[in-house]
Amino acid sequence: MSYENLSGRTAVVTGAASGIGEAVALHLAAQGARVALLARRADRLEALVEKIRAGGGEALAVAADVTDDASVDAARARVLEAFGTVDLVVNNAGVMLPNPIGAGRIEEWQRMLDTNVTGVLRVIRAFGANLVAAAGEGRTADLVNISSIGAHIPFPNYAVYGATKAAVTYLSQSLRTEFGPQDVRVTNIEPGLTESELKTHVDSTELSGQLDGMFEAIGALAAADVADVVAYVTSRPRHVNLRQIMVLPTRQA
Repeated sequence: MSYENLSGRTAVVTGAASGIGEAVALHLAAQGARVALLARRADRLEALVEKIRAGGGEALAVAADVTDDASVDAARARVLEAFGTVDLVVNNAGVMLPNPIGAGRIEEWQRMLDTNVTGVLRVIRAFGANLVAAAGEGRTADLVNISSIGAHIPFPNYAVYGATKAAVTYLSQSLRTEFGPQDVRVTNIEPGLTESELKTHVDSTELSGQLDGMFEAIGALAAADVADVVAYVTSRPRHVNLRQIMVLPTRQA
């Protein structure tokens, strides 16, 4: 894809320790953005920082848990101290714990809600004012939320996960009415089957086998494919907002 250079941009990427988040961080840094990497696994973040720096980029590792208010607040303080005002936020952190609704796994439901929905809101609360301030100074400002095709297409045993992603998709749509008039762009990206660590969250042998079968039959996006989309939408001219993108493997209906 064709990009405008992202030099001068300051980005925060959650869930940056692996998968789509890691790929997004690498792509944005390669395009010149300074990137703050947020995730729980500090060792993985430090390794990614070294990789970005080796490529001539600038990155900061910030160990943070999006399910914890104090952790997100501390991460915000660390990022602002190191980099100043943030103008690009990618909400990517998420968990996928499929099981039949009849199993009644309320702890899993709560974990998905707290990470996939409230975690997104915590990050928006932490950095939303930064985005508005950056836009007010005439800079380009972006909020990118990573949702899922599961927000629209029901899969058996994925009801709660799909519901959390539907919430992210609706939240993104609604936030445009608040952020758009302040010149902050909001983009919602819904990947289909994508190679990431989400597959490893599945603890049911039967469901894991079904998922593997889908990947084998349909094929999957690489995390870098989704990162490519993120880099593209955030590098458009300031007045252009690609608000909703569904990105699927060609064989996925």
